[in-house]
Amino acid sequence: MIYPIVKYGDPVLEKQAEPVTVFDDELKKLVEDMFESMYAAHGVGLAAPQIGISKHLAVIDVTFKEDPEAKLVLANPQILHVEGKQRGSEGCLSIPEFREEVTRGKKVTVRAQDVNGKWYEKTGEDLLARAFLHETDHLNGKLYISHISALKRDLIKRKIRKLVKAGEW
Repeated sequence: MIYPIVKYGDPVLEKQAEPVTVFDDELKKLVEDMFESMYAAHGVGLAAPQIGISKHLAVIDVTFKEDPEAKLVLANPQILHVEGKQRGSEGCLSIPEFREEVTRGKKVTVRAQDVNGKWYEKTGEDLLARAFLHETDHLNGKLYISHISALKRDLIKRKIRKLVKAGEW
């Protein structure tokens, strides 16, 4: 099932998500649906709050279906280590049509549970490092625009308010 992506302005995007405590068939189905929803929206990462579900759960596939081994499920993820810096254009499925230069860690180690509840650690560089930080931010109620200047952030918010008024958001 493909879920609609929740857009900026929905309160679920700005609050701390609830921890995942039950690892069952229902969670496995949700994870499958999240991958399907992410691919349908042409994303490389998706957090549960982005489909209106306040769970500490995200899926990532920086290869966009090219490598099935690259599919990652992050339940209750914690960032353990951030090294170096990278600056690059970043976007978000919940803030469509907008992209900004964002500085993130170049190499990031995350600790998370898989779909069965088993803990693991994974280190990623470049796009995967950016995805770890971006999706973990979502689970903590933060959006990538919190990492840009107040001026640029206000400009984006103003444009979104205009789109909302015009019924286009």
